[in-house]
Amino acid sequence: MSFKSILQDMKDEFGSISRKGFDVKFGMKSRSHRVVQDTSFRIDALKQSCWANMPPELLRDVLMRIEASDDTWPPRKNVVACAGVCKNWREIMKEIVKSPEVSGKLTFPISLKQPGPRDSLLQCYIKRSRSNQTYYLFLGLNQASTDDGKFLLAARKCRRPTCTDYIISLNSEDVSKGNSAFVGKLRSNFLGTKFTIYDAQPTNTGAKVTKCHSTRLVNMKQVSPRVPAGNYPVAHIAYELNVLGSRGPRRMQCVMDSIPARAVEPGGVAPTQTEFVSSNLDSIPSLPFFRSKSGRGESVQSGLQSGQNEGMLVLRNKAPRWHEQLQCWCLNFNGRVTVASVKNFQLVASPENGVAAGPEHENVILQFGKVGKDVFTMDYQYPISAFQAFAICLSSFDTKIACE
Repeated sequence: MSFKSILQDMKDEFGSISRKGFDVKFGMKSRSHRVVQDTSFRIDALKQSCWANMPPELLRDVLMRIEASDDTWPPRKNVVACAGVCKNWREIMKEIVKSPEVSGKLTFPISLKQPGPRDSLLQCYIKRSRSNQTYYLFLGLNQASTDDGKFLLAARKCRRPTCTDYIISLNSEDVSKGNSAFVGKLRSNFLGTKFTIYDAQPTNTGAKVTKCHSTRLVNMKQVSPRVPAGNYPVAHIAYELNVLGSRGPRRMQCVMDSIPARAVEPGGVAPTQTEFVSSNLDSIPSLPFFRSKSGRGESVQSGLQSGQNEGMLVLRNKAPRWHEQLQCWCLNFNGRVTVASVKNFQLVASPENGVAAGPEHENVILQFGKVGKDVFTMDYQYPISAFQAFAICLSSFDTKIACE
């Protein structure tokens, strides 16, 4: 029996198990009975499988070949399926599948929190639903096709009296902070000129959690019912005020709190999350019951004050040039943007502490632009992640009365 036949048989068997499990899961029985039956079915199917007692060396070789052959979506779902078989298979797949920085591929959900590839832009696009104020991020090269591509993230806009929140989730149907798929949020000030990106998971050991409206205090500890984690500020975005009302593109600056400025230099390193941390209330610091009114806006502005950005990566929008013949501002998006819009932008690294700009400071880290009605491209690369790039692009959708 050839090795190619082994691979095919393996994929067919997992596909059969997956389809049967799907049929059981969405049957008409009660929820508790459905879950028990689904779980027992998968265990019995695995025990009966001829792959259950495969030698470790052969198993690793088979999984490596599956990972190498299924390098694009939707075939890459086989890699995810293999990682979901059991703990042993999952550990092997975690060793085989490289991070987006190395492989340039998005495989597991944690890949959305890891920096993108170093040498190329990872191409995605965003679809906006005006009816329910929701934004969907997809992985795909052809945004004009009827196929939506691989779904990555969803964000829902929530207006509040003094600010606007964009709740970001891995679940496209239930975008809420109470869902276990909640990964973070974007919050703006009243004018829509300053934004803070909050991650639901700490990006490093020194990350500090901040208070949010959905949390409450019990026994002097911060408790978030149904919310899996806290709110860790990872970036601050500021749009320059247009007091004189002059014509031209928006000017923006992003301070990446969790990424050092040296990350864009050759050999630079950015923090990389390896797994989602389970909720632990003891690890969340307690907060006082009262705080002064003067501190209400500190969370939005803390990362934008001069002197506090030292050592942090600062991104600025690349200045466009005026085209005399077209009579408009132009940027080279290499064919990825086709419709002129004030929302279009490219972000590059700002020189650190006044140092002369080098080649790495002209390299586009994130570009965002319109290609059709409610369709926008989003391309990003190292050192920011898909989650951070998506949140930055969401800030461009928000209304900015004082900037235009």
